[in-house]
Amino acid sequence: MSLAVTNPAPALDDAHHACPTLGAVVRRVSLSLLVACLIPAVLFYTTFVLAGVWTAILVALGWSYGAITWRAVTGRRTSGLLIITATLITLRTVVSLAAGSTFLYFLQPIISDMVVGTTFLLSLATTRPLVARLAGDFYPMTEELRLRPRVQRLFRNLTVMWAVLCIGKASFTLWLLQSQSLEDFVLIKSVTVLAVNMSAAAATIAVATLCARREGLLGPRLQPVPVVV
Repeated sequence: MSLAVTNPAPALDDAHHACPTLGAVVRRVSLSLLVACLIPAVLFYTTFVLAGVWTAILVALGWSYGAITWRAVTGRRTSGLLIITATLITLRTVVSLAAGSTFLYFLQPIISDMVVGTTFLLSLATTRPLVARLAGDFYPMTEELRLRPRVQRLFRNLTVMWAVLCIGKASFTLWLLQSQSLEDFVLIKSVTVLAVNMSAAAATIAVATLCARREGLLGPRLQPVPVVV
């Protein structure tokens, strides 16, 4: 008569079990970028083609405030990225309507990138750089976690990276606007900005994941349960 013995899966301590998996973090990041950046950009471009720049500006602004209102009504935490996006779109809307200039439509993203990049740099003088303030949108942060030396270095390094990226992107786009035809400007800007933003997001996730692995902040990967017969 043979006996089959199944080894139980190792138990996880409560703290480690509470850590989200990498997939959960990536989904959270993707959702935040979708709501705060991708959807308003698509709405803006579509409305711009169909109804003109002024209507497009108001539609994009309406989406951002609608998303903020919906999260407040449903009791969800409002993304810091969404708040920043809504603030920048508000400033762009006020300036564009006040000046009544179509040139400002193309100049606004340059100004926005410069403002965001400068804000990232200035936040380095505080105890919580801007990336540290936004990190809670993507990972459940505690005070103990924020104070870890490796995590603090990660926040500062990412803040510097995004500051340089935004200011560099603004400078390059301004040069394009002044030196290229409108058709070439729109084409080159669309391709380069998308490539740069995707590369920067991938780099951010990669270095943050490396830090999280070293700090034990990601949930364990599922392992097959051994069976001995």
